[in-house]
Amino acid sequence: MTTLDIHQILKLLPHRYPFLLVDRVLSMEKGKRITALKNVTMNEPFFNGHFPHRPVMPGVLMLEAMAQAAALLSFHSLDMVPDDNTVYYFAAIDGARFKRPVEPGDQLTLEVTIDRMKAGISKFSGRALVGTELACEATLMCAMRQIN
Repeated sequence: MTTLDIHQILKLLPHRYPFLLVDRVLSMEKGKRITALKNVTMNEPFFNGHFPHRPVMPGVLMLEAMAQAAALLSFHSLDMVPDDNTVYYFAAIDGARFKRPVEPGDQLTLEVTIDRMKAGISKFSGRALVGTELACEATLMCAMRQIN
């Protein structure tokens, strides 16, 4: 099993604060699955407006966190380190369900498995949990492309 700390993640993902949503990879199995963490703190910029009286992590950012974990899994599975010309896009999100709010102080565990990888397009099943409680689940499709 492979693990990654924040320094290794920064070498693989182009995202930076405030949009880097993976803090650590706990385990990664090539071609199969990844388990990663996002520590949710009150300092997150989206909490200023979502919602000032009751801070809640936006659902779309939970989906983005799962996609970033999926990108890390794809790179590992393909034995590649992306360069500045490699982009990893969302292609589709299906069956997204939000089961519980994610609040400051929560630790979001991202569990993503590969359903299919073919010709630069990958399909994943993703779940985001707080402890043992399901916060979000979805099927994600992502496309890796080279840009010039």
